[in-house]
Amino acid sequence: MSELAYQHAPIGMCMLDNRRIHIANKAFGEMFGISPEDCSGKSIAEFYASQEDFENFGEKVRAALEDSGRYNDERIMRRADGSLFWCRVRGKSLSPDNPFESGVWTFADLSEERPVVELTQREREVAILTCRGQTSKEIGLELNLSYRTVEEYRARLLRKFGARKLAELVAKLSGMPL
Repeated sequence: MSELAYQHAPIGMCMLDNRRIHIANKAFGEMFGISPEDCSGKSIAEFYASQEDFENFGEKVRAALEDSGRYNDERIMRRADGSLFWCRVRGKSLSPDNPFESGVWTFADLSEERPVVELTQREREVAILTCRGQTSKEIGLELNLSYRTVEEYRARLLRKFGARKLAELVAKLSGMPL
């Protein structure tokens, strides 16, 4: 019965061992455009928007898992056909001493609420930190950029998303109704 529930859950689920997919359910396969059987053994890096995202998120995920055993965020991921989409990611480590050794992860496609706008890696980082409520100065410190450079990235994001002010940009980035 539990195998049936796992395979037919309405959300993408997988078990990761050292950031490699051990097993994935049908919803995961449908979301990423690959059969669940073909996911087995693949690095989860294949589903990140970029290798740089995989590495950067890896550091943040490890820190959160070491701290609480859990992690969640919303990020851009990549389907097997190369198309990008917004995804809500949640995970729980099953091995507290080595957080990446084994874990359960869920993935929810946010495409209908949040369309993807073509962004550079740095624009994605600034967008994510902006949605977390960080000021330009805080973002600059975290990304090792000047306050002015962060403001330039935010201005680009405003243009790309057709937003007139920061609150409207955050609403569009987070999928909130305007």
